Amino acid sequence: MDSKPSIAVIISTYNSPEYLRRVLECYLLQSRLPDELIVADDGSTDETARIVANFSKGAPFAVRHIWHEDLGFRLAEIRNRAISAATADYLLFSDGDCIPHPRFVEDHGRMMRKGSFVTGKRMLIGQELSESFSWQGGSSALSHGLKGELSGCHHLLRLPWLVLSRHGSKGLRGCNMAVFRSDLLVVNGFNERITGWGREDSELVTRLFAYGLTRREAPFAAVVLHLWHPENSRSSLTENDRLLEQALASGQYRCPHGIVKSGEINP
Repeated sequence: MDSKPSIAVIISTYNSPEYLRRVLECYLLQSRLPDELIVADDGSTDETARIVANFSKGAPFAVRHIWHEDLGFRLAEIRNRAISAATADYLLFSDGDCIPHPRFVEDHGRMMRKGSFVTGKRMLIGQELSESFSWQGGSSALSHGLKGELSGCHHLLRLPWLVLSRHGSKGLRGCNMAVFRSDLLVVNGFNERITGWGREDSELVTRLFAYGLTRREAPFAAVVLHLWHPENSRSSLTENDRLLEQALASGQYRCPHGIVKSGEINP
């Protein structure tokens, strides 16, 4: 009998060591532990490296810290570096400010299918609660929701068998998306021409659709809870929207400025 595909969690972060510490700790509480965890670090200072090093000492799975120099918001590039470093079959993307539900990895593992990618749901935690929140169970989360401190509590209903087919990128969250690594290599990963905040996930999904993949989504499973932080600058959004529209118009699934750059030989 074939073994189950291995799962790597890729967590992007930038200079939020306390949030990252809490997020990492929640991956020790998972009903299905990841086989590999990679921190994709977009140029943080040494404190983040210390957090990852300390976590890796007690983690029962492989932990890697992938870092590049801080030259501005380069999420697409650092995620591509993490994809290249990963050894697992299936890659689950999240962020260092997103607390995973205890069944987060299990839910994604159950929904994985060849020929598709999976997107999950994100709940928003208010500013005050974000200072101390870590996973405390569904009943506690519901209590916070009733107080107006946590949005989207209906996603905690736990109907894991309900999986919907979705079209387009509406409702897509790059902090909660899973794709087979082999498919990401075919489409050449994220488009590194997209810098600054926004659209790197939608542009990738446009090309995953062009490649022929379908989108699966669970409205009541595979949930992350997003810790509050000030909004990132939207100054690059106009250019990033242009690159997204370019991908939609071209119908091409492989971008020339991804994991392998134009002119390089595919390893």
